[in-house]
This record gives sequence, structure tokens and C-alpha cells, in this order.
Amino acid sequence: MADTADPPAPAAGAAQHAQAERPPPKRQKQPQKPAAADAEQPSWLRINADGTKSVLEGSAEIVFAEEVFYNPVQQFNRDMSVAAISVWRDMFFLERAAKARRKAARAAGAAADAGASADAAGAAGASGDGSDGDKDADMDAAGGDGAAAMDAAEAAGSDADAAAAAGASPGSAGRSADKKQERSVRQAKALAKAAGAVAFERVDLSHADFVDQRFSVLEALSATGLRAVRYAKEIGNIGHVVANDLLDAAVQSIQRSAAHNGVDGIVRPNKGDACQVMYRAIGDGQTFDVVDLDPYGSAAPFLDGAVQAVTDGGSQPESCWAKYGGINIPGAQYTHELALRILLHAIQAAAARHRRTIEPLLSCSIDFYVRVFVRVRESAALVKQAASTTSLVFHCTGCRSFVLQPLGKLHRKSGGGDGGVRYGPSIGPAMDRNCVHCGGQSHVGGPFFSDPIHSSEFVARMLDLVAAAGPAKFGTHTRMAGMLAVQSEELPIPLYFTLPTLGAALHCQNPSMVKLTSAILHAGHKVSQSHAAQGSIKTDAPADVIWDILRCWCKQHPPSDKNMSPNSPARRLLAVEPRITANFEKHPKATPDSRKYQLVRYQENPTANWGPKARPKKHKRDEGDHGNDAGGAPESGKRSRSEGGTDADDAE
Repeated sequence: MADTADPPAPAAGAAQHAQAERPPPKRQKQPQKPAAADAEQPSWLRINADGTKSVLEGSAEIVFAEEVFYNPVQQFNRDMSVAAISVWRDMFFLERAAKARRKAARAAGAAADAGASADAAGAAGASGDGSDGDKDADMDAAGGDGAAAMDAAEAAGSDADAAAAAGASPGSAGRSADKKQERSVRQAKALAKAAGAVAFERVDLSHADFVDQRFSVLEALSATGLRAVRYAKEIGNIGHVVANDLLDAAVQSIQRSAAHNGVDGIVRPNKGDACQVMYRAIGDGQTFDVVDLDPYGSAAPFLDGAVQAVTDGGSQPESCWAKYGGINIPGAQYTHELALRILLHAIQAAAARHRRTIEPLLSCSIDFYVRVFVRVRESAALVKQAASTTSLVFHCTGCRSFVLQPLGKLHRKSGGGDGGVRYGPSIGPAMDRNCVHCGGQSHVGGPFFSDPIHSSEFVARMLDLVAAAGPAKFGTHTRMAGMLAVQSEELPIPLYFTLPTLGAALHCQNPSMVKLTSAILHAGHKVSQSHAAQGSIKTDAPADVIWDILRCWCKQHPPSDKNMSPNSPARRLLAVEPRITANFEKHPKATPDSRKYQLVRYQENPTANWGPKARPKKHKRDEGDHGNDAGGAPESGKRSRSEGGTDADDAE
């Protein structure tokens, strides 16, 4: 690179001139640069005796003979994927075991009421000895374990306090160790409390119902095989991982990586176009339980094949949207969440064409990309509901208020059952031509998926897994804990306000987050934050209630009207008298546990100039390709993916 190359040697006259004007101390410091560079070698990189370089991540080691193309910021992506697939596996095995019991009961000629009893007994026996009541006992145990973990954390905190009081850790090093231990204790408490909020059944993989169960994974765009190797080494009961790439060099890299890590019996390198591989699997009836898509650019070309190539009830992790048939609203406060929802809508639309539907398990807005984990199911009845879970958003350009417009509606008649459900178009428009609050015009965004984007049980299981694994397994454990805790607290409703946009609309001093959320809670509404944006306010309170609360705030803290034009949104908003009296006293629920326990809820910039890396340079032997992939494996445009980063400039 130009900024690291040695400068050209100057001519003799120029050198003498520089010698005369350059201060001696600078001339003496220059030879120290190579030593400083050596000292800054990252912890994930190792120089081997034979001159090769190894990238160390999780339990995997990938050896590069050529230039290393690796983005450590993306480790969080892969850590989350390992955890999410592990949690999905448990849920999948439980359902598979229950289904096997139902099939056995039918084969034995059991009566209908006996079959219903077998369902309950089968679900209970999946984690116990098969006796009645085991399921309730296991669910209670899940909550009890959470409480026990909190008790252990509190005990650890007491021990830390006693040690500090006794002077066990004198000096700055001791204080630093004490702070680190206190932070770990707080994190353990938060994770245990969040995981215990939802009752779920744990899976013992050594139990007879699960010990022989296996599942398959397709990593359609594998590149060096780093992700496939980590899946094979870190996820239990995995049958095989097909690590596919279009290029010979990438497939050779996958073979080397699998052999070097001792998982060549699990990781199956495959050379082929990702779409063709998925369609061939459909035609051969050899579908996969998990299809992982993580392209360098847009994933749109792969969605149709992916939703068919995954088995009924299987999981599809997918990242990075570019052009998915929806319009985001640039500058909108909720643009990151809207990007997630547009991506989910694109997956849902692709699945619906094949009489399939999706269930979002976890949806993450991370750094410069998005990543979602969804289950794909066969259900013609649920496909009919797709229109009622799809919406547009009208976004005011003045005050930044927003109104949702569902595309379809669902009406359930009394009596229930599929026969009691009627589907039809929604009634609109949801708002007037001009904003009812400030008179501004509106932009239209969407269509997007407007149902919940997280499964509460799945998030609770993720929290439980992360708490049990600790930093030894996940290098980004601290960040995983913070994001998952915030996601567990999110209200299952679309989009959000933010403090800066609300304050900017009124030209007023912003209330603190605690004061504003307290006022919303005192008004009888629910409120949370979103993992997608710091300072976000996700609430079921209508916009007129939010503006009334802020009008009350402005009466207590009058904004300056010097910069307010006569027809500005601020003047129009403040010209209306509030219809409620806001109470800004601190509400007991105003501080979420993720903040109370001081988790890392929103990631700070990890390094200078961080973000998605540029495409690697081409190799002369691969002039026909669009670039190259990690560590010298040539990259093939939309048919290959770099482990180092995901290009999502258009995503949000």
C-alpha cells in the first residue's frame, strides 16, 4: 500500500538540503519504526516457521501462503452464527424427537386421544426420563438455573468486595482486576436474568433421544472455509458441512483448512455455482437443514434457491441486503431496522412463491451489515397471512413521525380454525397527504416485514448458551451478551423514534432517556430501546402522546425560537397545547437491566478506519474473475464471499 511503502530516495542535493533543515531528534527516531510495527502484530495473526501466516479465530486455524485478507471485526458475525445454529439445533432436535414419537404412536394404531397424550409425553420425555410432568420440571429448572446463576454471581460479587476490603488487590493492577471481575459479575447477573425471563426446555445431547441425531449445513459461499471449519469444530452433532465455492483456488483453500484442523471428515469441499448447487439439491431431494448465505455483495440472487434448498423447519442465516424489492428512507431514524425488515420481506416473498413461510428467530443490525436467522416452513395456510405481515411506512419529512400501512388484513371469526380466518386488503391510506402533527410531506418506505423480528424463546436460549460458554469459546462474548440482552428487551413492534430526532424537531434541549421513558411509562404505555440504534425509543404510544410529553418538557425547558421559521415543524408542534400532563419522575422500569448491569449495549468503533475491507487484488491466473477472496482464494463477484467482510454500503 502506498501509505506503508518506503519513500523513494532523494537526489544528493535534495538530501543535503533535507539534512540541513530536519531536526536531529526526528532523524534518530526513524529506525525505530520497524520495531514498533513488529510490536503491533495482532493477536489473531501468527507467523509460522516456514514463512506462512496463520489466522486464529475460535478453535480454527487457517494457514495462508500468500497475502492474508482477514477482518477481525467480522469475528462477531461468525461467533453469533455458531451460537445461533447451536440453539436452532436444540430446538430442531426437540421437534424431530416429538415428531418421531407421534409417528410411532400412529404406527401402533393409537387412538386420537392417546396420540394427543403421546405428544405431551414425548415433549416432556425429550429431556427427562419420560415420566409425566418432566417438561414442567425441566422448564422450572431452566428458570431455577437462571436464579442459581444470579445467586452465584452475587456470591462472586460479595467475594470480590471482601477481597477489595481486605486489600487483596492493592495498586492500580489490583483495581483493574477488581473492576474486570465486577464487570463479569454484572454481566453474569444480566444474562441469567434475561435468559430466565422465558421458560424453555434444555437439551442434553448425550440423551438417547438426541445422541444419534445429526443435521447438515450448506455454506454456499465458503471462500477459505473459516466459517465451515468453525461450524465443524464448535457445533455438536453436526453431520456434515458442504463448503462450496465457484473457484478452484477457493476449493483448494477449503481442503487445506479442513485437513489442517482435522475436520476433513465433516467439511466437504465442493466446487460449483451457489445457485446451481442449491437447485441441484432440490432436484435430488438432498436438501440441507441449514443454508448459510454471507455474500460479499447482494444476497438477492441466492434467496430463491436458499428457501427451497433448506428442509422444512430448517434455518437460513443470511447477511447483507442491497436491492431486495423495497425502498429504505435515507436519513430516517429507524433506517437500520427498516433494512432488516426489508430483507426479511424479500426472504418471505421468495418463500411464498413455493408455498413456504418464514419465522424470524434473530435479526441483527451489526456495524456495516445486517444478518438474520430464519426458519423456513411448509404451510399454505401461513402463506396466506403474508400480506397481513407486510407493511409500508409513511415518514414525515418535517417532524420525523411515522405511520404504518399494512398491505393486508386478517380477520378471525369466533370458533377458530383455518376455516374461521378471512383475508383481504387493508383499508388506507393510513395518513393524510400532510402530516397531522406538523403539516409536513411524507416519504413512503417499504414494503417490509412488520411482524416480530426476534423469537423470545430463541433469544433466551442464545443468552443461556452465551452465559454458559463464556469468553473462552466466543472471543466477542462481551459484545454478544450486550446485544442479545438489548434484543431480549425490545418490544415486538416495528420501528422507533430517537432522542436526537425528537429534540431536533422541537429545537429543544433533549430530556434524558430515563426521563422520557419514565414519562411514557407513567402515561400507561410500553417502551424499550432497539439494538439497532443508540438513543432509540421503541414504544406502543401513538405519536400524539410522544409530542404531548415533549410539549410538557418544553414548557419546563423553553426552547429558543430564534432559529424557528414561521412555518417550521417546531412552531406548528408547539402551537398545540398538550392534552396530558407528563410525569418525568423516574419510573421503576425506566432503566432496563442491560443498562443497569452496565453491559456493552452499543459497540464503539473498534479501530481506526474500520469497516468492510476492499475486494482483494486479482491474481493473474484469474483475470476472468471479479476479484479474489480471503488469503489468495480468488473472489468471483456474486458467487463468492470474503470471510473478511461484507460489502453492505447500500444496506442501511
